[in-house]
Amino acid sequence: MSTTQAPVVVEAAGALVWRVRLGRLQVALVHRPRYDDWSWPKGKVDPGETLLAAATREVAEETGHDVVLGIPLPGLEYPLSDGRRKRVHYWAAQVAGRPDAAALRARPPVPPASTKEIDQLRWFDVATASKRLTRDDDQEPLAELVEAYDKGRLDTRALVVARHGTARRRSDWKGTELDRPLTPEGQRQARALVSVLSTFGVGRVVTSAWARCVSTISPYAAAAQITPEVSSILTEAQHLTSPARVAAEVLALLEFGGDAVLCTHRPVLPTVVDVLAQHARRPVADALPTADPFLHPAQVLVAHVAQTPKGPRVVATETHRPHEV
Repeated sequence: MSTTQAPVVVEAAGALVWRVRLGRLQVALVHRPRYDDWSWPKGKVDPGETLLAAATREVAEETGHDVVLGIPLPGLEYPLSDGRRKRVHYWAAQVAGRPDAAALRARPPVPPASTKEIDQLRWFDVATASKRLTRDDDQEPLAELVEAYDKGRLDTRALVVARHGTARRRSDWKGTELDRPLTPEGQRQARALVSVLSTFGVGRVVTSAWARCVSTISPYAAAAQITPEVSSILTEAQHLTSPARVAAEVLALLEFGGDAVLCTHRPVLPTVVDVLAQHARRPVADALPTADPFLHPAQVLVAHVAQTPKGPRVVATETHRPHEV
């Protein structure tokens, strides 16, 4: 009796890089001479690389622009000639600017693609881009991007909520909760978070004062050359005393208007998520985690926040776990 194996999936990632010129929404397309096609900048994920890091790296290679990722967009999946399937993940993205300098310091340098691979980069108004795209499937993420722009949901900043990495067990630690450290696994998770946070342009780091949170966020702070803001309010003990103060801190970060990360503990996460839900579109709020543990160690919840006349609005979310290095 024979069994049919699922085809191997080749993972790829890229972005729809957008800007507004003279009140018109524009996107960047690249031309590949080998295929004589116009497409979104994208490419295969390298071994051990996250989808997020692959997206920013491939865009930098193919366009020459460092970008910061925004809201996730619909991806594509299609068969390859060798029987495998290719799955492409897309995000909206903007060219990095001065506020993103810290995040760029945390990224490795990216050499440009050869002209044999990419020989043109062109900015087009979205209507023209729709006609230039070679693959019909590439229309779907473009339509989503245009809809988000029309509804005021495209120009966003990220609030990244991180749970600290794997820590020593309470039963195995003779010190206090204040200084209970990460395990070697947790330290690897902390290092792996660097690439995750840099893709979202994180320029502000806010963390619980307890050691396992500070240690989780320290590799990124060091790579980005940022001084972390250490908060006793975000510790488990202070949350138990006053959840309202935690909620106020989260709201302040939503109103901040820049890209930031907040690192805290599992028991604090219900309050954090509740604040996000209160400021989210209903479908987005309904998709937020609702049960303990909310996030796994070193997992992040990325809230994409648009500033509106009525205040901050969470228009999309996504979760990611770093690849340990």
